[in-house]
Amino acid sequence: MIQPMETWHSAARRPEVSIIIPARNEEASLAACLESLLPQVGVAFEIIVVDDHSTDRTRDIVASFAPVRAVTAPALPDGWTGKNNALVAGVNHARGAWLLFTDADTVHRPGSLARSLEEVRREGAALLSYSPEQEVHGFWEKALMPVIFAELARTYPPTEVSHTQSQAAAANGQYILIAREAYTQAGGHAAVATDLLEDVALARAVKQAGYTICFRYGSDAVRTRMYRSFAQLREGWTKNLAMLFARPLRLAALRMLEFALICTLSALALSASVRGNLYGSLAAVILSCLLYALFLRRIRSAHFACSSNLLAVFGLPIFSYLLWRSRVLYQKGNIAWKGRVYGTPSQAPVGTWPAIG
Repeated sequence: MIQPMETWHSAARRPEVSIIIPARNEEASLAACLESLLPQVGVAFEIIVVDDHSTDRTRDIVASFAPVRAVTAPALPDGWTGKNNALVAGVNHARGAWLLFTDADTVHRPGSLARSLEEVRREGAALLSYSPEQEVHGFWEKALMPVIFAELARTYPPTEVSHTQSQAAAANGQYILIAREAYTQAGGHAAVATDLLEDVALARAVKQAGYTICFRYGSDAVRTRMYRSFAQLREGWTKNLAMLFARPLRLAALRMLEFALICTLSALALSASVRGNLYGSLAAVILSCLLYALFLRRIRSAHFACSSNLLAVFGLPIFSYLLWRSRVLYQKGNIAWKGRVYGTPSQAPVGTWPAIG
């Protein structure tokens, strides 16, 4: 039975779900996130935004949404990442039997909260994570994002992550719904406090604790725009890529080679055509089209629009560059993210997680 919204956030009624949003300088996206969460129906919930020492209007935006509770993250302990510190602070104030960790840059579909709770129970899982629909704008986002997400889908199929007999564990921190009991038994974010890929680390801990994970593409539930400039995109993927793939330099070389072959064969086809070499041109065209078709087949698994898929070939060298950059900066212990520096080799071993985030 649907309860009136005003009772969902009252102290007298214990919420079924506690929605926890870590926020560090999120004035560009936080309002849209909260506007999509507050009208959710069919389940009692509370919303907790953890202000991680923002210097913009994040706190003012939270205050403009009366039912939302604002919490300030404590001082960052030595070795901890900022997001883990903020999430633990949110959990300490949460009252729900289920915890939904979601990012400030997400927008939630109407009714998605109740449907996700039904789904996690139906699947008999303790953790449900969606990979959101990715909203992309401009050349850099449209070219690069399909390449990255196709590589993730190819390397770590969600069916394997969701299989109880598979060791693969993954979650996307933009949407993680987890039973409090499983969260506590796995040690929560305190157990993965030094990990920059806290979503992957948490999923791994949950699965090692004997719980089931359900992971899938969730465009029916949530969408996000991860980055709003090339500078943000470069910083964010530099933080993530070397940790997502066991052999980042090898993968970077393979994708650069793929780009070079597509371009070379296309150039040979054009050159042969100009010289009147019909058979040479035809052979180069066939090989180029075959290679490009195989590339597009892989890219389509990332669930992006056709316009992005067509531009994605230009994302291959960008992907290779960011993989290389991520690997090098992790080795140097110089990973920057939202005004903080992380990534010493002892805290963030490269390529150790058999999963994605």
